Amino acid sequence: MADTAMSDAEVDSEPNPTAGGSVPHVWRLRARGCWTEAATLLAPYALTAFGPALERAGLLAEQCLFTLDGWPEAEDALRTAEALARTDDERGEAACERGHLAYLATQFAVHDRADEASAALGRSAALLTPGAPGRPLLDFRRGLVAENLAGDRVAARAAYRRAHSGAVAHGDTLLTSFTWRHLAGLAARDGDLAEAHRGFTESLRIRTELGYLIGAAPALVSLATVEPEPEAVRLRAEACRLLRLLGGVPVWLADELGVNGR
Repeated sequence: MADTAMSDAEVDSEPNPTAGGSVPHVWRLRARGCWTEAATLLAPYALTAFGPALERAGLLAEQCLFTLDGWPEAEDALRTAEALARTDDERGEAACERGHLAYLATQFAVHDRADEASAALGRSAALLTPGAPGRPLLDFRRGLVAENLAGDRVAARAAYRRAHSGAVAHGDTLLTSFTWRHLAGLAARDGDLAEAHRGFTESLRIRTELGYLIGAAPALVSLATVEPEPEAVRLRAEACRLLRLLGGVPVWLADELGVNGR
């Protein structure tokens, strides 16, 4: 699955966009890759309230994922959220975000922070109560570390399955699209193309229904890997069209497909 290796670094950072965010229009901007604008809307609230501060940190971390830029801003936003955490669950959610950002920096070879990622996610697991809404996202991120940093596909699959069940139970629709997609990637590597096709199709369907435009091109490319020609060609062409529309973001996928960005 060489043409989806970078896509496997994806991760959700805003649970259940269909329920609305803390500030109007944040989801709409995020879904179109306007992370700076969304973060600006959240900034006044993020100074004193943990929820908006964590949401803002997640937005800026996602910007790092898609653009491979903006790391200092994401770090600053995360430190603000960490300082505002008051309960164990809040501290656990902040630690989960810390692990996520360290994972991304390691995955994209910005800095080797693999130990920090594992430690922060372990701390998050110790702090979050068993039924906390942040548990499914934590499980998903632990799956990413297991798959992409530790090379342990068995542990990754177990974590993704826990995350999938939790996301469904909590109504976290966007996270469900990510768990479908990563479980499908593992199925494809195991040669189970039918299950891979099912998962990639479900992931793309959810993203389309939510209007998560920025995540559509990676989903199209993943589905193309398990489709025969000429459907695979059509899917990749649609992914290229979206990448041009979004100015070559995500940049790693634009580079892979030879699409000119900004």
